[in-house]
Amino acid sequence: MDPNLKLNMLSGDLLPDPSMYRCLLGCLMYLTISRSDITFVVNKLSQYMQHPRIPHLDVVHHLLQYIKGTPGQGLHFPASNSFNLSAYADADWGGCLDTRRSTSGSCVFLGDALISWKSKKQTTVSKSSAEAEYRALSSVSSEVIWLRRLLLHFEISIPSAMLFCDSKSAIYLASNPAHHERSKHIDIDYHFIRELVQSNILKLVHVKSQHQVVNVFTKPLLHLVFSSFIRKLGLINIYFST
Repeated sequence: MDPNLKLNMLSGDLLPDPSMYRCLLGCLMYLTISRSDITFVVNKLSQYMQHPRIPHLDVVHHLLQYIKGTPGQGLHFPASNSFNLSAYADADWGGCLDTRRSTSGSCVFLGDALISWKSKKQTTVSKSSAEAEYRALSSVSSEVIWLRRLLLHFEISIPSAMLFCDSKSAIYLASNPAHHERSKHIDIDYHFIRELVQSNILKLVHVKSQHQVVNVFTKPLLHLVFSSFIRKLGLINIYFST
């Protein structure tokens, strides 16, 4: 998706027949099960299914061209792999021009294999970037806890997981209860992450923004940055030499 393109609900003419747009998006949603690289743009386009416009359809056509040019691209699961659980979380603060809600993005690795990913618009408006990032941390924490319990059924015990975030403010909120006075506007339900950190189930680690691979799920990126990140996510093209 073009990083300079800002989609909204009002720009451009309405499509005379929105059924084609909805049909294409329905098919693309199924494709995100195996193609994590298109998760963000499909999530973005699905927000305009009620009243799609010509600029939205243009992005769909651009996405179809990308998919046609990368038919051999998919996730790689190494034969030799560790059982370390790690996750990345990020948020694009106020990225939606219509509602000013933020987009949360997350992904979870089992060893070097990507096993879970998500791009989703948050349900409420965040008053600060730290709050948006904190909500993204909370969301992926729930995913990590669920995966730990699922792995226990396969007799794989993971005592702790690494959670990477590029927001120091969000990490401080989750790690230091003294910041409570600054975060009263954040719903108390999101503070359960503090208990996970204090019990060493989660270990929060700061990562620089240029190494935050989950940016793929929160915003459009330049081609070189996008290509670099999806390789780190384990997406390879079987038709290209490595």
